[in-house]
Amino acid sequence: MQNDNRSFIIFIAVTLGLLLVYQQFIIGPREKAREAQLAQAQATAAAAHKAGLAPDGTPAQPQLTRAQALALSPRVAIDTPALSGSISLTGARLDDLFLKQYRQTTQANSPPVELLRPLGAANAYFAVNGWTGAAAGLPTETTAWTQVSQGPLTDGHPLELSYAAPSGLVFHREIKLDPQYLFTVTDTVENHSAQPVTLRPYGSVQRRGVPPELGRASMEGAIGMFDKVLKETKYPAWKKGGEKDYTSTGGWLGVTDKYWMTVFAPPQNEPLQAQFRVTSIGGADDYETAYVGQIRTLAPGASLTETTHVFAGAKVVKTLRDYGGALGLPSFDKAVDWGVLEVLTKPVFMVLDTYAGWLANLRLGFGWAILALTLTIRGLMFPAFNASYAMSTKMKKVQPELKALQERLKGDAAAQQKEMMALYQREKINPVTGCIPMLLPLPVFYALNNVFNVTIEMRQASFGWVHDLSAPDPTTIWNLFGLLPWDPLNNAWILAIEHLPMVGGFLSLLFHLGAWPVIYATTMWCSIQIGPTMTGIDPTQQQMMKWMPWVFMIVLAQSAVGLVIYWSFSSIFTMIQQYFLMRRFGVDNPLDQFIARLFAPKPSKAPS
Repeated sequence: MQNDNRSFIIFIAVTLGLLLVYQQFIIGPREKAREAQLAQAQATAAAAHKAGLAPDGTPAQPQLTRAQALALSPRVAIDTPALSGSISLTGARLDDLFLKQYRQTTQANSPPVELLRPLGAANAYFAVNGWTGAAAGLPTETTAWTQVSQGPLTDGHPLELSYAAPSGLVFHREIKLDPQYLFTVTDTVENHSAQPVTLRPYGSVQRRGVPPELGRASMEGAIGMFDKVLKETKYPAWKKGGEKDYTSTGGWLGVTDKYWMTVFAPPQNEPLQAQFRVTSIGGADDYETAYVGQIRTLAPGASLTETTHVFAGAKVVKTLRDYGGALGLPSFDKAVDWGVLEVLTKPVFMVLDTYAGWLANLRLGFGWAILALTLTIRGLMFPAFNASYAMSTKMKKVQPELKALQERLKGDAAAQQKEMMALYQREKINPVTGCIPMLLPLPVFYALNNVFNVTIEMRQASFGWVHDLSAPDPTTIWNLFGLLPWDPLNNAWILAIEHLPMVGGFLSLLFHLGAWPVIYATTMWCSIQIGPTMTGIDPTQQQMMKWMPWVFMIVLAQSAVGLVIYWSFSSIFTMIQQYFLMRRFGVDNPLDQFIARLFAPKPSKAPS
């Protein structure tokens, strides 16, 4: 029985190791192969464009630089604490936007993150809304709007535009912007003609061409919430799946990246029809999410108004929650990919984010919040670990009796099992209790892995020499963690080795072996050494346990360093917890033995 339980523990540990190995050696190489394919496709498209053709062989539209595309239309500047850019007066498009509070890299001079890009430039990305229908004179994406108010558009100064159509329709637009990422667009249309007009409000987010670095994260592509059901489609499936239609009352929809998104939120009491579609425009794939609202009939001399909201910014969880509550948007924070264990991932993140907020007042970063989270989780697990060590002590005390009955009933397995169960019942021993602490970290591991990989709060968060907790440890053992003036990660022959078939993925992990994975493996090894000796397992299983820290060290080398920091803190806490519990239950431990040997008086030399 005891042997079975210990084997189960080994099985859990090995399974976790295999999952990590699968992620790094199977999924990782596939992602690299896909990156190579995307790069090749981009090179092919560039060559075709140079020859004047689109990838499908049709005449290609010339692609402009960003500056050239901006110059095609008069513009009104955008300037708030969070955003900069401009709005095109041609079509009243929101197509030029930068996130001032986020940088593309961790370098001090790195430019801000680009969110939207003007029409005409490569990989144009923009949002446009207005009115659609059969009536003459409705503004289109090429309509020249007139600026009524002075610019720029700021969080305290709205922008007013107007357009008078020859048909007698007059359109007014007011755009307000808050200090963060919310545009409030109020459209009013007046019918000065002699005929009634039928029209519908619409909104569209379009991306004409997808940059090669996109499409690999779990949530990059089309996203929408329709009747409180989340719909999302990654770029490859979006193009392959064809047009998808949805109906809903209220909701929201748009285009999302891993950390940023652009979505429309129409009035939440209004029925709408939405579509995810991909069409070919000028040789480029146009990925579009669009909606149309209710049909309105506007009598001569009448007017009507429609107010909609556009979120264009970073997917900060608190910000999404605040907007969702203020606007009545259903589950707006589901724009963050919480994974299948959302019920666990979200609480773990909320605790971590709360600690980070408290510690920010002390000028302490997310690394210390990880330590606080570690103490919280291990504190919650303490009763289970306490019960486990108490049971381990009882198991150790009955080992002589177990061995005696195993020898006495060596040839009768049924009788041996019956006597063993009677002994456990008499001594109030439940061997399963010892397995619980090994199972508890598994869902926590999954939740934290998601937290560090999908939440923008972890992106470029610093702790010591680490400047991005969502990325692997930036140091490497091969230059003594930066002490030697050599960067192996940018060495040409090392980069070539990493692309070798079969062995390239494994060697890549070795080359990226940073300081925190080494710290984690060392603390895990010490924890195993200090912990109580596992009895009843064969030598092969014992060797596997001894090698497990070093296997995990290599496998976790390219994981988010924030996750590795958590496991390092957790291992240190485990050692402290093990020591006090073993002292409490009177179990011999290597640390006491080492201290006793260290301070034992040296034998005096006999007189000559």
